[in-house]
Amino acid sequence: MSNSKNATWTRRSFGGVALGLTAAGILAGRAAGADQSKMAVRQNGHGLVADKRIDAGDLNVGYAELGPVDGSPVILFHGWPYDINAFAEVAPLLADRGHRVIVPHLRGYGSTRFLSGDTMRNGQQSALAVDAVELMDALKIDKATVAGFDWGARTADIVAALWPERCKGLVSVSGYLIGNQTAGKSPLPPSAELQWWYQFYFATDRGREGYEKYTNDFAKLIWQLASPRWKFDDPTFERSAAAFANPDHVAIVVHNYRWRLGLTEGETRFDEFETKLASAPEIHVPTITMEGDANGAPHPDPKAYAGKFKGKYEHRLLTGGVGHNLPQEAPETFAKAVGDVDSWA
Repeated sequence: MSNSKNATWTRRSFGGVALGLTAAGILAGRAAGADQSKMAVRQNGHGLVADKRIDAGDLNVGYAELGPVDGSPVILFHGWPYDINAFAEVAPLLADRGHRVIVPHLRGYGSTRFLSGDTMRNGQQSALAVDAVELMDALKIDKATVAGFDWGARTADIVAALWPERCKGLVSVSGYLIGNQTAGKSPLPPSAELQWWYQFYFATDRGREGYEKYTNDFAKLIWQLASPRWKFDDPTFERSAAAFANPDHVAIVVHNYRWRLGLTEGETRFDEFETKLASAPEIHVPTITMEGDANGAPHPDPKAYAGKFKGKYEHRLLTGGVGHNLPQEAPETFAKAVGDVDSWA
């Protein structure tokens, strides 16, 4: 398969697990309300609490922070339907190794809120990635190692692709997840379309109403399907499910998946970024991609995206039943990858 075909396939299929987020250095977040002189992480049992807040772009971002303030920065991005507690073990491991670790709630999750009621509740990939760069600006972080899975991996990929000067290194579960609407409109074979059942469900009014009514039941089902061998308990799920009570959660999730299929528009202010992403840009920063051997969510073959990474690059396959939520299922291995790629720069 040619590189162009590989890129097209990745964009479409990971226009679902991947369409996600283009950073826009539309910059200069407002640093209100965050004391940067502290190491401020709070843990409640085995969970993280986003007890810090800062104005950044469209948002007042809720985030957890730990580690020395002068440590090498690492920003960890969660996916859907998860939250910062996907990194509840990863973050302390990295902090213990001297990193300044930032774990934000994405727009529509947890304690993160829009600053204005007039701002579109936009879930398109470039909007979420702009949030990432705005957060870095607000925190006065010039350059960081970025890492994530699902929506968070897509966000990290886009930061690395469009703003390499802001990215020291990249760890991306399931690899290259940048997509575009045009590719998202192309049909896949039925077996592949079946994996995206929830995307089509969200395209309907019934789906939106169903997700709003059964948010936690829906999320738990996705956890089970995406990580069939991960035996999480109820307290573990409930810690993350609390983040779905965000008043904008349903709107952001539904818009994200409808946008991927071209069923709704994004915002024109992000058009230039989407145009760049539609070309499937190469990534030149040091990168480690990862995959679990029991990932039940749609994901590409690593061979399909290896050629997109032009800097120092390594792919790591985790065995033993690791599923889609790789950081929470294999925290030591994920933390090691972050530390390794940070040391390559």
